[in-house]
Amino acid sequence: MTTKTAFASLLLALLAGSAAAQQGPNSTVAVQDKTQSSPRLNPVQARADRLSEQMVRDLHLNNYQATKLRAVNADKIAKMAAIERKNAGNQRLIDEQCNGVCKERDQEFQAFLSNDQYSSYFGSRGVYNKTDRDFASQSASILLTNSIQNPSPARANDASIAPTSTRPTNRPAGNLGRNAR
Repeated sequence: MTTKTAFASLLLALLAGSAAAQQGPNSTVAVQDKTQSSPRLNPVQARADRLSEQMVRDLHLNNYQATKLRAVNADKIAKMAAIERKNAGNQRLIDEQCNGVCKERDQEFQAFLSNDQYSSYFGSRGVYNKTDRDFASQSASILLTNSIQNPSPARANDASIAPTSTRPTNRPAGNLGRNAR
């Protein structure tokens, strides 16, 4: 009888240990990092990150090249977004000025990409520009919808401004407190 109970308790201990080991990494709750900007607050950075990830994947870049590419894209996308905001409604002027920014980007890429990588990039440049513009127009409409459906708090301490509770207008007259007799 004691061997059976010892065996059963050993088996239960092993099962409980394996179940706890399986649940350990999955049971943790991911804490949101509030120091990182969200795409809702910084759509330009999200746009640059998306384009950079696609380029890194397509061009098979190493870490040094990927870091340089991300920095260049962040700078150039910020310039293009500023041009688009400044000249909203004048598509010809936007295209003209954005093409100048794209030429700057081409020169900077040529400095650190290999000849094969740059040739591949140069051949796919139109695809990258179209993908970027499609994402920008799509994310703008998504961000507008999100900001309308989920407005940000009106104050910095995450408190929303709302009407306070109203006091009753028909207060009893006189002192009805503890000292009333």
